[in-house]
Amino acid sequence: MRLRLTLRKEAAMEARGFSFPRQRQVLFLFLFWGVSLAGSGFRRYSVTEETDRGSFVVNLAKDLGLAEGELAARGTRVVSDDNKQYLLLDSHTGNLLTNEKLDREKLCGPKEPCMLYFQILMDDPFQIYRVELRVRDINDHSPVFQDKETVLKISENTAEGTAFRLERAQDPDGGPNGIQNYTISPNSFFHVKIGGSDEGMIYPELVLDKALDREEQGELSLTLTALDGGSPPRSGTSTIGIVVLDVNDNAPQFAQALYETQAPESSPIGFLIVKVSAEDIDSGVNAEVSYSFFDASENIRTTFQINPFSGEIFLRELLDYELVNSYKINIQAMDGGGLSAICRVLVEVLDTNDNAPELIISSLSNSVAENSPETVLAVFKINDRDSGENGKMVCYIQENLPFLLKPSVENFYILMTEGALDRESRAEYNITITITDLGTPRLKTEHNITVLVSDVNDNAPAFIQTSYTLFVRENNSPALHIGSVSATDRDSGTNAQVTYSLLPPQDPHLPLPSLVSINADNGHLFALRSLDYEALQAFEFRVGATDRGSPALSSEALVRVLVLDANDNSPFVLYPLQNGSAPCTELVPRAAEPGYLVTKVVAVDGDSGQNAWLSYQLLKATELGLFGVWAHNGEVHTARLLSERDAVKHRLVVLVKDNGEPPRSATATLHVLLVDGFSQPYLPLPEAAPAQAQADSLTVYLVVALASVSSLFLLSVLLFVAVRLCRRSRAASVGRCSVPEGTFPGHLVDVSGAGTLSQSYQYEVCLTGGPGTSEFKFLKPIISDIQTQSPGRKGEQNSTFRNSFGFNIQ
Repeated sequence: MRLRLTLRKEAAMEARGFSFPRQRQVLFLFLFWGVSLAGSGFRRYSVTEETDRGSFVVNLAKDLGLAEGELAARGTRVVSDDNKQYLLLDSHTGNLLTNEKLDREKLCGPKEPCMLYFQILMDDPFQIYRVELRVRDINDHSPVFQDKETVLKISENTAEGTAFRLERAQDPDGGPNGIQNYTISPNSFFHVKIGGSDEGMIYPELVLDKALDREEQGELSLTLTALDGGSPPRSGTSTIGIVVLDVNDNAPQFAQALYETQAPESSPIGFLIVKVSAEDIDSGVNAEVSYSFFDASENIRTTFQINPFSGEIFLRELLDYELVNSYKINIQAMDGGGLSAICRVLVEVLDTNDNAPELIISSLSNSVAENSPETVLAVFKINDRDSGENGKMVCYIQENLPFLLKPSVENFYILMTEGALDRESRAEYNITITITDLGTPRLKTEHNITVLVSDVNDNAPAFIQTSYTLFVRENNSPALHIGSVSATDRDSGTNAQVTYSLLPPQDPHLPLPSLVSINADNGHLFALRSLDYEALQAFEFRVGATDRGSPALSSEALVRVLVLDANDNSPFVLYPLQNGSAPCTELVPRAAEPGYLVTKVVAVDGDSGQNAWLSYQLLKATELGLFGVWAHNGEVHTARLLSERDAVKHRLVVLVKDNGEPPRSATATLHVLLVDGFSQPYLPLPEAAPAQAQADSLTVYLVVALASVSSLFLLSVLLFVAVRLCRRSRAASVGRCSVPEGTFPGHLVDVSGAGTLSQSYQYEVCLTGGPGTSEFKFLKPIISDIQTQSPGRKGEQNSTFRNSFGFNIQ
């Protein structure tokens, strides 16, 4: 029913030209037929006026049947209709106390009973209790007459029993403590009669008991006393002067006994309210009529004024419909003879839309945690002091916000979230609550609420890169900063403070704690020790970033460290060996042609890249120009034809240099022996004699054993070749073959494949027999599946002893 009535109201407003946002507007109806979001109850309490501040009213927890501490837990609060805090709630004890001295007369005036209305609001769940507080009156005021002395002019021919109405006294107290009786001082002419009005008030009337005689007594003075009903009673007095006049036949007569008029509350001062008129058919002074207020309150006397001659009533003070919406004014018309008449003027104050709607905040929370479900942010009440259409209101907030306005009871509204909010999307909302009345012109009130979305740790730190590649040159200094990782967290405060750490490596053999460390605050990475490219060229590990939220969230990134090579290794010569043992001597036949391959210097470099690029050059030689070294492969060749004048023994120093910066180098020493043929006995170099002389007996045994084995092997080979040759059909070439008894230098027969040349050769040789010295004759090489490195070389110049030899003996 309430929804249907609301829709009808909205349709009627649209038909009259009003337009409001549909999705957010809420039309306030004076009658709520239900409770939208909360249950409600009604409570009545009372308190005596003028009690001290902090006086006990009721224990609210017991009255509502709540457990101890529940009032505080549910955020209970007291809200007054006029936004004045008359009562104070002690949420710990549950006692409802007065917040100030309450003056019933100031709060309610003569109205009885004096009621104050307020609400008790509780959260979790939201609930409203409507409370009615009665302020009980005490007799703290005495009756007071506006005029301390009143003069009545009464004609001597006035009939007995005639009543003269007197002005009543004013008593701010109400109920039993208000005025209950009037008395007159003892006399023989008058008594007081108590009359009642339709407003429930009593007034005194002076009744003539005995005819007056001006000649006997022209004046009388009486005392009128007003008594209230307090205990003890209080009283007030006024003097009534009676003046007896000669005969005045006719009293003034008003044209109307009741004048009804209306005045807008926006009427200016001096505005003519109404004009009353009375006539007296007498003549002369007895026909002269004067007008005055009769039995008027102080409020009427300060608000209006009357012209005593014309009877025009003017506005003396601005009207306020919200304070007083009507006035009842008694006007007395008195002629010159003292006769009077009374009429009543009823002034109805018309409401104008002069009050903008009001918004009273009962509870407000400017912060809401993100990801929270529907949350109540504010509870407030709206009010418009105007009436009718001027007091009807529409309340709404701006569109496209994740908030809702829901109506509750007693003009209350609840501002709440539609659902969970995301602080990272929007951290602050400015909500404008707009209240518009339906008066003419329309007045509105706006109230701004700023809502801050507090952070919840719902975002893990995110690295700027999923993987990092860092480069560090070997031989670095310890504690060198090699790079940084960085992660950001979309949260705020401590939830966004990131701490970095090294995660355990996946390779259990990687000594990560001794290699790198990380600054927990800024993600800077440091090398803890000097790195060696030759030992460790690259390694990788994972870095974790953890925030300080609760619970903490984390993420990780891969870090790959590449060690850059530095030229920290000199070339190392593999051949010829440079370890101080007996030097290796290379034999070169004197018949060798230019370019003859003598040997090859083999060297390596522990570095990489250009640091390992080796170049060779001849640094020293016994005879310059006789030998040359190829720069790129270290091969040593003869540079020209050998002659008989060339020395037999040569010492060559080859420089091996890498391509690093700065370059590093090593030297290799070669010994070359020029021979006429391989039958020439080996002549040891002078430098080798001391070394051979120092060899121990074990070395001698080893050499003898090696020579024996080599001789047996060579004998077996020769026998095998001899058998093969005997089977051939070349009988003419068969001669007497024999093995020379002379020893062949052991270092020339190299069947282990450890020589310096890259190819194997076979020669046909013939041993000449005779009483002279035996010697080899090189006939021709037998080359199988071998291509000569240089077209200009002959077989004799390309001979090598790397692998095995085959001989055809003639």
